[in-house]
Amino acid sequence: MNLFSRRDFLQVTAAGFAASTGARATAGLNSAESLGAIAAKNGYLFGSAAAEVIDSDPAYRELYITQTKIITTDVALKMARIAAQPGAKHFETADRLLAFCDHNGIAMRGHCLIWNEWVPDWIKAMSISERRAFFDSYIDDVVGRYIGKLQSWDVVNEPFWPGHHAPGGFRLGPWYDAFGTDYIRRAFARAAQVDPRTKLVLNEAQTERDDEVGLAVRSGLLKLVADLKHQGVKLDVVGLQGHIQPQYPHDTGRFEDFLHQLAGLGVDIYITEFDVYDGTFPDDVTARDAAVATAAREFLEPTLRHPAVKALITWELADKYSFYRGMSNDKNAARARPLPYDDRLRPKPLWNVIAQSFEA
Repeated sequence: MNLFSRRDFLQVTAAGFAASTGARATAGLNSAESLGAIAAKNGYLFGSAAAEVIDSDPAYRELYITQTKIITTDVALKMARIAAQPGAKHFETADRLLAFCDHNGIAMRGHCLIWNEWVPDWIKAMSISERRAFFDSYIDDVVGRYIGKLQSWDVVNEPFWPGHHAPGGFRLGPWYDAFGTDYIRRAFARAAQVDPRTKLVLNEAQTERDDEVGLAVRSGLLKLVADLKHQGVKLDVVGLQGHIQPQYPHDTGRFEDFLHQLAGLGVDIYITEFDVYDGTFPDDVTARDAAVATAAREFLEPTLRHPAVKALITWELADKYSFYRGMSNDKNAARARPLPYDDRLRPKPLWNVIAQSFEA
């Protein structure tokens, strides 16, 4: 697997990626370079989410081995995969990915323990008391299986969604119905009791948006983190997903203020699901990749400068495996190019931007 060399990517300037010029960054190749190594030399963790496709695509699997220092489970540890039906839980996919990570010296993150979305219907059909009992036993079983084996757990995913119009902007769902907002504290407390060593993460979306939705999520998240900390809950990291959506405004200064406020509450920050939605960009591939790179640079360089930001994790590594490709309601899905590698697993201008942002 050939990769851009450090010397070449440092010679590429921000202007070279400007969407207005449509310029494509060009670089030599050097198999010794990797984003994971560049990140590590500058004090960061770099990695990516991985789905089951790495079992069937050897070249893609090799990309994870050469490029990443940490892997997030894509669906392998979601409730709908582990407990799709009543009865025995299924950990085969997660166990296989963990074995892959261990064999290659890559850390693994668990995603996600509790989420009000993608909950199997048979669990939603439970009575409130049954659901409460299942909640506790599920955390005990799943966290208990991986004690000391994961770098971190996304204990609660996306607790906010203003569109549900719940008090405080919380996301509605079966766990909210069972416990109210206390499901969040309960999940963290239970996970910490089972595994006190693994980093526990609160993972949230939409904070990059500087509009009504994004600002509401930021406000709710800051209050939630402060409340959990005040209650003595073990909360080590806040994950900000980083699905960059250029169709929405982003104010660098206000986002930096948000990062400072969040870090001031005593947590590290991970960018946990980074990619750039490109559905509003030009059809021309060169111009499209340049626009993606520019949007990424505008977010990554100031964000990674913040000392509390410790990790950058992309949501998959190559365009052909992006979740955007599966969005049937998006007419641009088939041509989505939101990630650092293209369909042929070749590095793109976004690769350079990520590498430069670590160096900066």
